[in-house]
Amino acid sequence: MNAPRGSLGVVFLTILIDLVGFGIIIPILPFVARDFGAGGLGLGVLMGAFSGMQFVATTVLGRISDRVGRRPVLLATMLINAAGYLLFAAARTYPLLLLARLVSGFASGNISVAQAYVADISSPAERSKKLGILGAAFGIGFVVGPALGGFAGHYGGRAAPALVAAGLSLLNLVIGWRILPESLHRERRSARALLDVTRTREALQSPRLRPLLLVWIFAAVSFTGYTAILPLHTARVWSWGARELAGLFTVIGLVAAIVQGWAFGRLAKRWGDRRLLIAGTFGMVLAIGVIPYLARVPALYAWTVVLAFGNSLFSPAAMGMVSVLAGPEEQGTMLGVAQSLAALGRMTGPEVIGAAYDAAGATVGFLAAAALMAVAGGFAARVPKGGEDGWGG
Repeated sequence: MNAPRGSLGVVFLTILIDLVGFGIIIPILPFVARDFGAGGLGLGVLMGAFSGMQFVATTVLGRISDRVGRRPVLLATMLINAAGYLLFAAARTYPLLLLARLVSGFASGNISVAQAYVADISSPAERSKKLGILGAAFGIGFVVGPALGGFAGHYGGRAAPALVAAGLSLLNLVIGWRILPESLHRERRSARALLDVTRTREALQSPRLRPLLLVWIFAAVSFTGYTAILPLHTARVWSWGARELAGLFTVIGLVAAIVQGWAFGRLAKRWGDRRLLIAGTFGMVLAIGVIPYLARVPALYAWTVVLAFGNSLFSPAAMGMVSVLAGPEEQGTMLGVAQSLAALGRMTGPEVIGAAYDAAGATVGFLAAAALMAVAGGFAARVPKGGEDGWGG
């Protein structure tokens, strides 16, 4: 079916603001944590809080949306998102800062609902293309987020980026309230226990879905582990700070926005989601594994483009494969399962790869991240080619 006019744009903006909230603290969080007197453990807790709460929220919100519809869940999380950013801007103690990240992490669990919305309004033939367009929000979020965190925070103070993000969330709420229709018809809704892990367990036991869900986990552990140790490595080798990191993550976002917003639909039409999933995963293996052997900054930027290109193939292809392998009445739940498992990976990646970095240095740290991405690639090669007979078949 065709998307109602403007609805895809509203959902795009929702995911964009979620990713702005995640990316906005990447270059500034070490300095904010230091200002609040936090050491390494405190910084690690702040890094994991967002993804940990998102891990809980993705499954819960996906199932709520299967029960009551996508629209009310999306609108409610837009409001919660604004509250989280306002709390971040007003925080004057470490506990309040941590609470702000928890609130924003919960609201960002709406990514699975947004993806399910797009799946609802798309035919199977156009689903991957529209998810690819939606995936461009991830790239743009990595442009806007780190740029706000690295530059607006520098010139306007710590509260400035959060206030801008809160304003965007409220604007999104107003637009969504006015023009976002419901996408899930009543006859396709289903009621399930919100915290029941039965569906997650069954999905992981399903020969059709298990390889794909394991891809989501291992890729998330690898990529977030890479992003955790990259600032440590660049600070040691090239004396980089927040501004330089903001520039590098901006490159990642620009490449992602171009590939996912323009090129992915064309590539998916020719090669299919499964092949792009495999190619993107192994492209990231090379780009992560080579980092400790680079001696010059231009080489780092060049391989970062490779990494961004691979990730830009991986993300929408992984979303598209979940929507194909899941039945229409399960899409909210299964996208929620996938996103919650990815959030679990993002929560554990910095600790796992960071421990390897601390114990054995940059070479072991980056190679460990590359090895985990290679494991994800191995599972990607085992993903079924697809079909429309439902995830439990």
